[in-house]
Amino acid sequence: MSGVRIAMLGDSLTAGYGLRHSEALPVRLGAELAALGLSARVVNAGVSGDTTADGLRRVDRDIADDTDLCIVALGANDLMQMIAPERVRANLDAILSRLAARSIPAMVCGMRAPPWFAFYALAFDGLFRDVASRHGAAMDPFLLEGIALDPAYALADRIHPNAEGVAFMARRLAPRVAEVVSSARR
Repeated sequence: MSGVRIAMLGDSLTAGYGLRHSEALPVRLGAELAALGLSARVVNAGVSGDTTADGLRRVDRDIADDTDLCIVALGANDLMQMIAPERVRANLDAILSRLAARSIPAMVCGMRAPPWFAFYALAFDGLFRDVASRHGAAMDPFLLEGIALDPAYALADRIHPNAEGVAFMARRLAPRVAEVVSSARR
């Protein structure tokens, strides 16, 4: 396959906060997809600090009509601000609806609240799968799977992934993304 255009609508985890451009998740994901034989241009539509509400405000502007897959990787800042899960769900639902109206397939990357967030975590963690399921979108349960809270994969702020953490994320995501693109093109 060639000429696939993928966009990552996200926050600092996508934008590459604290990293060189070449270390940002979209660049690393593109390289991992190429290693799998998928020629893809992965567009970085990540803005540090963005919440799902911010992503909703810019989805129509930042995601081109010729996008073959939009990876929606938002929610970390909603979690940090403890935005009501119902609001996060409504924002993600609206983002996926707007993408669907433009015939752009989507993949949702979930977030998880630390267990000490108690009842908030219970409501927050499941909403990503629920929204993806309702829209028939592909799903990655947790964008930071395997690196969250591990200092070996974190910048000095202990929040954002370092270059090694992003490389791990890209290697983990690439097979799933390639599978989703392949399915969408059939």
